[in-house]
Amino acid sequence: MLALRPVQPSDLPQLQQLARDSLVGVTSLPDDIERLREKILDSCASFEADVRAPGGENYFFVLQDLVSGRLVGCSEILASTGCNEPFYSLRNRPFSSESRELNIQHGVPALSLCQDLQGQTLLRGFHVDADRVRTAESELLSRARLMFIAAHPQRFAESVITEIVGYSDDDGQSPFWDAIGQHFFDLPYVEAERLCGLQSRSFLAELMPQYPLYVPMLPPEAQACIGRVHPDGQEAFDILAREGFETNSYVDLFDGGPTLHARIANIRSIARSHMVQTWKSSQIDARGRYLVSNDRLADYRAIVAELDVAAEGPVALTPDMLAALDIDEGERIRVITL
Repeated sequence: MLALRPVQPSDLPQLQQLARDSLVGVTSLPDDIERLREKILDSCASFEADVRAPGGENYFFVLQDLVSGRLVGCSEILASTGCNEPFYSLRNRPFSSESRELNIQHGVPALSLCQDLQGQTLLRGFHVDADRVRTAESELLSRARLMFIAAHPQRFAESVITEIVGYSDDDGQSPFWDAIGQHFFDLPYVEAERLCGLQSRSFLAELMPQYPLYVPMLPPEAQACIGRVHPDGQEAFDILAREGFETNSYVDLFDGGPTLHARIANIRSIARSHMVQTWKSSQIDARGRYLVSNDRLADYRAIVAELDVAAEGPVALTPDMLAALDIDEGERIRVITL
C-alpha cells in the first residue's frame, strides 16, 4: 500500500533521487542536497506553524510504499505566491491599435511580463515514478493536496493555480526559450531552469524584457510552444483538468507552458469530498475506489482504498488502512471517489 504524508528530514537521500529523475522545468525540485534540505525544513516549519491566513508556507508531500519504505513521488503546495519573492508570469493578451482616420482597429497577440498571479495558492513540484504514471497512486499524489486544502481552508487562498511544464525536446531544447530568454541570458534552457531551482525565478525574470513581445514576430516554432504541454507533463494537466481547473491567459515566462486556474469552490476534490466515521473490519464488501485522508496537519495521511461508502453511516476500514492513515477506529476521514 502507498500513502501520502508530509516530508521528513530523513527523506532527504531518497528525495534527491526523485529530483534527479524529475522533468526539466520542475524548478521547485532541484537536484541539490542543500537546497532540498532547506525545502524540507521549511515544509516542516509550515506544518507546525499556527496559521490564520495564507502566507509563504510551503507544504511538501511524499508518496511512500509502506512495505519497502521507498519514496515513489512528491508534490507541493505553496500557500500564497508573492510572499517571499515576486511571482512572474507572461500575460498572453491582444495589444489593440486603432486608426480613426483609416477606420481600422486591430489586435495583435502580445506577451507581457506581469505579477498578476500573486496572492494565489500554487500547486507545484509534482513528480511520480515512471511506472506509476496514469495509475490511482498518481491521482493520489496530485489530488490529496486538494483534500488537504479542504481540511485546512484558512491556510490557503480562494483560488489555486499551477504552472504546467512547457515543451522542450529530448535534448532539453526549448524553442520558446531560444526565441526569447536565450537572447537576454546567453544560457541554455536546461541551465536556466537549474539556476531557478537553486536560487529563484525572480533574478532571471527581472532581466526579461519589460515591454510587450508581439507573438507574430516570434519564430513559428516558438509561437507553437505558447500554451503547449510537455508530453511528460500531460498527466499532471489532465488530472487537474478533471478537477475543474482551466487554462487562462497566462503562460510560463521560460518555456511558454500553460497556467491552470480554479476557484476553490469549483474544485472537485474540495467541493465534493465529505467526512465519514470509521469502524474496523477484517473484510470489506467494496463498492468503489476512493481517495481517503485524515484531516490532520503535521500527521496528514492519504491513501487509495476499495470501500463501501454509503450516503449515511460509518465506513469500514481494514486494520491496514487504519494504520496507513495513522488513525484509530471511530475517527472521521475525508473521502471522494477516485
